[in-house]
Formats: sequence, structure tokens, C-alpha cells
Amino acid sequence: MAQEVFSATGRRKSAVARARLRAGKGEFIVNGKKVDEYLSRQTLVQHAEEPMEVTDTLGKLDVICSTRGGGTSGQAGAIRLAVSRALTMLDADLRPILRKGGFLTRDPREVERKKYGQPKARKRFQYSKR
Repeated sequence: MAQEVFSATGRRKSAVARARLRAGKGEFIVNGKKVDEYLSRQTLVQHAEEPMEVTDTLGKLDVICSTRGGGTSGQAGAIRLAVSRALTMLDADLRPILRKGGFLTRDPREVERKKYGQPKARKRFQYSKR
């Protein structure tokens, strides 16, 4: 009999992550690598694992993620949202805990586009009166 797998999608900036949760030894794999190898900074690893720490499921579930787009920071945020959503599918009683911690809210901030006649999105060329 196949074990039940819970999957969810998370987005942050321009990164997209798909997380699959199943009962296991506590492995956390992102794009075929361990999470601490893929997300090189320890702060990003903690950010991605935070929903599991809050719900005390860190060593009990296997997490397999695939991410694409964006940078490492955006991908860590996308993994965090995907894992949080998958945890609510796994156990509905975890939803209030995750909601209170702000793990189920999608961060809407995106990069502002560059405007013409300016070097960047908001920076302007120096004004010259004469």
C-alpha cells in the first residue's frame, strides 16, 4: 500500500516551489540536494524549516521540494509557504498555529519595474538647472 503524500505550491518574489510531504525519517531535500547544501546560508535554511519547527514535525516527515526562478532568498520563502500549505493539508489542526505565525500569508512584494528616462526603478538622473 502506498503511503499518503501531501503536496502544495508556494511563491515568493519570482520563485516557485512545489513541496511534497510524507511520513519518514525527517529528510529535507530541495532539487535533489539536502536543504543545507542547496540553501547555502544557515538563515535561509532556518527560514525554510521554520513551519516544521513551530508544529514539531521536523524529524517526523520527509520533505521533497522542487524550486525554480528567483534567487536563494525568494526560493527559501517559497519553500516555507509550500511546506506550510502542505502541513495544513496533512493536519487541519495545525492551521491556527501556522496562521498565527504568519506562515500561510503569501508575501506580495515584487520587484518594481524600471521606468524609462531613469537609471533604475526610482533613482533619477541628476537634475541640472544650467
